[in-house]
Amino acid sequence: MATLEVYNNPVPHLHNLNDPSLEFAYDSEEDHDAGISPNLSTYTSVRQSLDIQPQAPTGAPVTQERTAHDSEKEEGAGLADPNVIFWDGPEDPENPMNWSNSFKWGNLVVILYMVFVTRLASTMLAPGVPEVMAKLHETSSLLAPFVVSVFFLGEAFGLLVLLPLSQIYGRRWIYIISNILFIIFTIACGVSSNFHMLIGFRFLQGSAGSASVTLAHGTITDLMPLKKRVSVQVIFGLLYGAGLFLGPVTGGFLIQAKGWQWVFYLTASSTGFIPILGFFLLSETFAPVLLERRAAKLRVDTGNLDLHSPSTILPNEVFRLSIVRPIRLLLTSPIVLFMSLYVALASGIFCLLLSTMTFVLKERYHFSTGIVGLTYIGVGVGRIVGQFFIGVFSAYLPNKAEGKLLKLEHYISITLTVLGGFWMPIGLFMYGWGTEKVIHWIVPLIGTAFVAAGLWHNYKTAVKYIIRAVKIEDNTSATTAIIVLRPVIDAILPLAGLVIYDKLGLGWGNSLLGFIALALILIPVIFKVYGERTNSKY
Repeated sequence: MATLEVYNNPVPHLHNLNDPSLEFAYDSEEDHDAGISPNLSTYTSVRQSLDIQPQAPTGAPVTQERTAHDSEKEEGAGLADPNVIFWDGPEDPENPMNWSNSFKWGNLVVILYMVFVTRLASTMLAPGVPEVMAKLHETSSLLAPFVVSVFFLGEAFGLLVLLPLSQIYGRRWIYIISNILFIIFTIACGVSSNFHMLIGFRFLQGSAGSASVTLAHGTITDLMPLKKRVSVQVIFGLLYGAGLFLGPVTGGFLIQAKGWQWVFYLTASSTGFIPILGFFLLSETFAPVLLERRAAKLRVDTGNLDLHSPSTILPNEVFRLSIVRPIRLLLTSPIVLFMSLYVALASGIFCLLLSTMTFVLKERYHFSTGIVGLTYIGVGVGRIVGQFFIGVFSAYLPNKAEGKLLKLEHYISITLTVLGGFWMPIGLFMYGWGTEKVIHWIVPLIGTAFVAAGLWHNYKTAVKYIIRAVKIEDNTSATTAIIVLRPVIDAILPLAGLVIYDKLGLGWGNSLLGFIALALILIPVIFKVYGERTNSKY
């Protein structure tokens, strides 16, 4: 049970937040994803309340020296306010970090399954869009790709709502309630009687489904120590990517056999048991909420109304930090604005490709709905290749950067972004002219793999660059800006896909997209050359 005893260093890992080697622990990992860890903002708040020195400005040398004054400051930090309630030392059994492995994995299995199903649902309908248009009597080529991409727009809206709510009420009930709503909206999609009704419920389906992707990395951070966290994040990444490209693969044959409505019926039935399972297996893991509950109990038990958790903030302040601050940062920081646009436009081109492939391959190669679904395997292969090359280059470039007067993290991230920027235009040229000339179908499929590899590669490296470029207290806001802007572009840009192809043809239409992707490489090139100077001004 919690006591009023005060510990000298109640949150011993707070000081490690300034260590660049821990960047991966708080990184935004996935698409639409993504995965902001609210723990970072919480720990930052605690660190500020303990008067721990913030991170040195970008470009300043990183040093591990500690003065006697710093040590005294850390030792006395816990005595700053005797009414602040922390964990009862590093072995506190109520701290999610100290739960048993079976209990931790009980939570993680439910959440990871939810991530896989929502990713599956986001793309499963793609091979059946022509059938949807015919059955619902919709003829607009402008709106056809929107059936797929509106899901991503819903995710952006869901993130803005669910992330601050999770910081106020915790993650557990957000997971459970969102999954119930996801099931309801999924069934509503299946019974939609007209096209606009389907679009509306797809938006709501994406909004509710965003909970697992938005909060999963925070839950992983809550439960797993740094050494074990990476393996769980790898599992997350594999399930996330598998869902994206297995969705069309399974959806194509299902639509061909049973009709497009069964995409939604199967999705709903595969998640119907999750709210019940979550009720018994999911526990609250968000430390600020748990500490606030502990403080509330102690206020009742002791009569001391001054007891409080270390990061107590008002709900309106949570929404301000979660919504207003990212928008402000997006509009005032050149690095956040232009790198976010770089990632968002590249992602939008990818989604344009994803949502129009069915029309293109059916027309040019006369594939059935089921076979069209199989062609999305190229996207999955590209994602794996992109992730592999990130690991290879990350291991190689530090050796090349030794001795240079550049911040190592920035050098690696922005260099990888520039190098990976060429993958997408190469893929677009292959896909466009391969389909235009009806070359063997393997050529455009290899093109889609290049596009997917380039997108994944650039997203990961660009996010890491932005995180290291802004102040540590702006990390969460910067990553929020990226993953909110990105799905908005993902939803809007595909609307132009079939129109571009109708006007310019597949060859020149995709070449136009390729030239745009080439032009976007100038953004990371400029920041590679002038980034440090920009950092010093903002």
